[in-house]
Amino acid sequence: MCGIAGIISKDHIDSDHLKSFEMMLSSLTHRGPDGEGRLSSSQVLIGMKRLSIIDLSHGWQPLWNEDKSIAVIANGEIYNYLELKTDLEKKGHLFNSGSDCETIVHAYEEYGIEFVHHLRGMFAICLFDKLKNKVYLFRDRMGEKPLYIHETNREILFSSEMKSLLSSKRVSFSFDHASIRDYFAYQYIPEPKTAIDGVRKLPAGSYLEVDLVNWKSVQHTYWKIEDAPAIVGNPEKLILSELEELHKLIIRSDVPVGVALSGGIDSSLISFFSSKFYPGRIEAFSVGYPNEPKNDERADARKLTKQLDIPLHEIELTTEAFVNDFETMNFYRDDPIADISGYGYFLLSRKAREMNVPVLLQGQGGDELFFGYQWLREALNVSEELGKYHSLPALIIKQFIKNLPKWDNLLDVKKWLFSIFRIKGSFKNAWNLFRKYKYPAFYELAPDFLDAIRVSDQYFTKEFKSKVNDSHPSDVYLKQLNACEKLDIQITKNICETYLLENGIAQGDRLSMASSIELRLPLCDYKLVELVIGLRKANVDIPDFKLGLKSWLKKSLRGIISDEILDRPKKGFNPPVLEWHNAIFERFGSQLDNGILVNSNILTFEAGKALALGPFPNGVISPFSFKALVLENWSRQMKELTENA
Repeated sequence: MCGIAGIISKDHIDSDHLKSFEMMLSSLTHRGPDGEGRLSSSQVLIGMKRLSIIDLSHGWQPLWNEDKSIAVIANGEIYNYLELKTDLEKKGHLFNSGSDCETIVHAYEEYGIEFVHHLRGMFAICLFDKLKNKVYLFRDRMGEKPLYIHETNREILFSSEMKSLLSSKRVSFSFDHASIRDYFAYQYIPEPKTAIDGVRKLPAGSYLEVDLVNWKSVQHTYWKIEDAPAIVGNPEKLILSELEELHKLIIRSDVPVGVALSGGIDSSLISFFSSKFYPGRIEAFSVGYPNEPKNDERADARKLTKQLDIPLHEIELTTEAFVNDFETMNFYRDDPIADISGYGYFLLSRKAREMNVPVLLQGQGGDELFFGYQWLREALNVSEELGKYHSLPALIIKQFIKNLPKWDNLLDVKKWLFSIFRIKGSFKNAWNLFRKYKYPAFYELAPDFLDAIRVSDQYFTKEFKSKVNDSHPSDVYLKQLNACEKLDIQITKNICETYLLENGIAQGDRLSMASSIELRLPLCDYKLVELVIGLRKANVDIPDFKLGLKSWLKKSLRGIISDEILDRPKKGFNPPVLEWHNAIFERFGSQLDNGILVNSNILTFEAGKALALGPFPNGVISPFSFKALVLENWSRQMKELTENA
């Protein structure tokens, strides 16, 4: 695990390139405090900062093949490295270390570009093939490890973090307007776009091929969630078997391992399986609030750790500490992400580092993969309605039929007659459905999204609106309408490629690495994802989302995880939002008054003044004002990186 960075140049590497590269690498020290490595050639500069997890004494990068014609630097973990190494050694490959990442270079040597299909894990990889004069950049299937790219007609810069690219002084601080518009709608920026013009993310499941001779770069996709093959079998048995297998792999480590534990299903199952298969003793970490209010899950965490006989470390989140850490957290997030609950990631990782536990397992992905959010099920139900009745007349007829009375109930028939057959209500319901939702329905069901769309017209300048009026934030998930033949798979794809990837995974990676902690996400393992998608393709008669929230997962865990945990109503991570919001605006709200967003002609002068007061309408969690403040504060810190000598 580490941070990687590099410069690939059409021209010969010069002193300016070297200076930029050193600044890029230096900015990644928090991702890899244990050492560094670098490689330079006439056109290529690549390097890494290492956080030692596997083979602490060796495994220093770059790692080479036998004749040193192929070099690799990588950020992440290859979970199946022992099995890969055994297979490659049988084929005659010689290893110089016990590093999981050394399997990458030998697998490429053996299988060519198809080597990536042999990897199970999380990774961002740079491969330099000297004989072919090519550089390859790879990103894992679910996007657990980041890779930012700035490309011009003469050079390509890449890094694990945006801050690193900006520190190079070769990337200007300039907003990408469409991305900023999307940010206010989503509270994050869906990839591959970023807030900075000219910087993009290499998409999950993709690789970039750079030809140094012809100076040409081509991006390829090697994996898509919807391409998982259909799988016939008992979902509960297959899911349980896969959970056991992946936990045997994912707990491999030469340093202590911990688990982020709430009281929910996802973190509970990870705690159970990791403590079962880990050869040492798993440490658990849980967050809560002063005086343990109802939304505090530490009592549930205590029960489970007592049952599993593992130690529990508790972290209390206070309003004062949140305000004091606000700017630091925005800086280390790397992207602007307006998720007020992210503070839990930040402090929990800091505590794990204090306790000398450099690896944390966390439960992200379970809700997205197994329909753990009620609004996702509602999106499916609405989408089914729209899918069956595409036209407004058909929707009206459908609503009319739904409003027919029970003919054996005279009172119901009487009401129906006096309402003139409820025609008005049928038309109104159909019109609302037709007008409000696109097909398939998705983020329109999220109150924060709708609120941002509604109020943005009064806050954005005319100039800004004119630059983004040819598109809509919903284009992000509507652009691949024909990607999946089944609605449940399409919506799973949508949630995994938006909220999970850019709010959950991205935030988790940056805020854990801020404390030099490696975060592993068992429920984002691609084999588990492919299994669930494959089962959905085969089980068409009774879709799992019709059976209830996380139905397959719960059934697979019956008798293993207690019924108390499986049947407990979902709490989620719920900080005292309004209290934290008000405290943040009391300290930092004035930054919005004639700040960067106003002077960049994104927000009007009047909007800056109004939002500086922190308006918080009812029914939302992340209001427009909080999104604006996070972006303003993030922008100030990122812009400073490009200006400081």
